[in-house]
Amino acid sequence: MPLDTVLLLAGVAFGAGFIDAIAGGGGLLTVPALLAAGVPPHIALGTNKLSSTFGSSIAAYTFVRKGLFTPRRWRPGAVATLVGAVLGTLLTHAFSPGALKTLVPLVVLAAALYLVWPWRSRPLPAAADYRPPAALQGRWGLAIGTYDGFIGPGTGAFWTAVALSSFRQDILHAAGTARFMNFVSNITSLVAFALLGAIDYRLGLAMGSSLMVGAWLGAHSAIRFGSPLIRPVFMVVVMAMAARLLWQQFAG
Repeated sequence: MPLDTVLLLAGVAFGAGFIDAIAGGGGLLTVPALLAAGVPPHIALGTNKLSSTFGSSIAAYTFVRKGLFTPRRWRPGAVATLVGAVLGTLLTHAFSPGALKTLVPLVVLAAALYLVWPWRSRPLPAAADYRPPAALQGRWGLAIGTYDGFIGPGTGAFWTAVALSSFRQDILHAAGTARFMNFVSNITSLVAFALLGAIDYRLGLAMGSSLMVGAWLGAHSAIRFGSPLIRPVFMVVVMAMAARLLWQQFAG
């Protein structure tokens, strides 16, 4: 791949890392960018997992260190997310490259359109003590983990929306939940993609290094500015990506 293309993808990854750490949805930028650069669909999904794991790890660590997420209270959700990510990754390899090339943009578009739907958050009982029921964690963990392993873009945004509507968290703690669960599914799916030999390591590491810097800046920005920053960024990202994918599908 030409150096200028790699540098362009690294720039996209930086922006994706920043956005993903704030509100999720960074994969809505990186996966279409990889496909546009001519990377085969299976390799694009695996390479995106490598790069996104850099960002989700630093973002998750930041939220945990700041006391905005307590991992031990979310073990059922984390385990279910891990299982779902493995199932989703294996499901990816049940599709031909041609089918994936058509399916991925459509699924990303559907995710973007769904996430534009207005959020309805409920009051947070007590951030330090609240633990959603294990069954509820498990259902959402399995569903979103499978989606992340299969396609992936928008996973963090889905977790944010679920944490607001089903887990009754405020926007900042919802962002912490999303970052941690996204890391769990990313690292699990990454291992599965590696075993299946579906990763471009040089490209993934180049993008991952840039994405990690963006994620660090994004996580600290989200914690500092909270809801006034997170909500607008989230909505702008999903609407812009929906418009872009609609253009690709119907004007190309």
